[in-house]
Amino acid sequence: MRVVFAGTPEFSVPCLEACRASGAEVVAVYTQPDRPAGRGRKLTPSPVKQAALAAGIPVEQPESLKSGQARDTLAAYRADLMVVVAYGLILPRKVLALPRLGCWNVHASLLPRWRGAAPIQRAILAGDAESGVDLMQMEAGLDTGPVLLERRTPIERADTGGTLHDRLSALGAEVLAEGLRRAMAGQTPSPRAQPDEGVTYAHKLDKAEAKLDFQRDALALERQVRAFDPWPVAEAEIAGEALRIWAAEAIARDHAAAPGSVLSAGRDGIEIACGDGALRVTALQRAGGKRIGATDYLNARPELRSPR
Repeated sequence: MRVVFAGTPEFSVPCLEACRASGAEVVAVYTQPDRPAGRGRKLTPSPVKQAALAAGIPVEQPESLKSGQARDTLAAYRADLMVVVAYGLILPRKVLALPRLGCWNVHASLLPRWRGAAPIQRAILAGDAESGVDLMQMEAGLDTGPVLLERRTPIERADTGGTLHDRLSALGAEVLAEGLRRAMAGQTPSPRAQPDEGVTYAHKLDKAEAKLDFQRDALALERQVRAFDPWPVAEAEIAGEALRIWAAEAIARDHAAAPGSVLSAGRDGIEIACGDGALRVTALQRAGGKRIGATDYLNARPELRSPR
């Protein structure tokens, strides 16, 4: 089976490796053009491009797939299947129709919940009990195609955007490997249409969402902190200082304090009054500094410590 793989971020790399390990021939890799990154804004290849070049696979980086030239280049690879994993470009109908088996997408949610750009973080923000990955037959709509295979995983209280990302990336490789194994055996999984009920959209993350509003309940703020680790990282003002909040937990605590005020500060963390309950901050970052524990922060600001 001749496969063209399309993907860009680190999330996609295990799926590329699954394609290579399946026995299919990965004839080309499509990925986003190199983008400026780091302090020097140096043009940097995507993680998928780096993995493809290391494996000796031809790499294509079109700005768009809408032109006839881009379609002709893709058609020349004579792919039986195109596998798309967090590619970042829309595939026009004419592109979807090029491979003999069409195009498959590995999507990090349990469709139809969380179609769109940021399903991992949105699931944590919403307090979902579970997430997963779907192997989907692509069609023209946004993540609307029928599901071929699925893997599920619970969202644990300790999960962050980063830990759930890594787990779903690995599950995506597993579900894709199973799909490829079946397809090469002539037993392509039967497509299951997505239900009309339960459709939600995972809009792209906006850095403005990172600001914690202590008028809200503590559990919602805890989820916000977890979802935005490692990006964009939650932000808050504590005792007059703007900080990035890396880790925090909601605690049940009755109080009459104004939201945002410090209730207590000590070895266990800094407890901030919320609209309901309190948020115990355990890891944070000062402007220009690195991530530190609450104890180290309080060593620099001893006036915040609660009397023993």
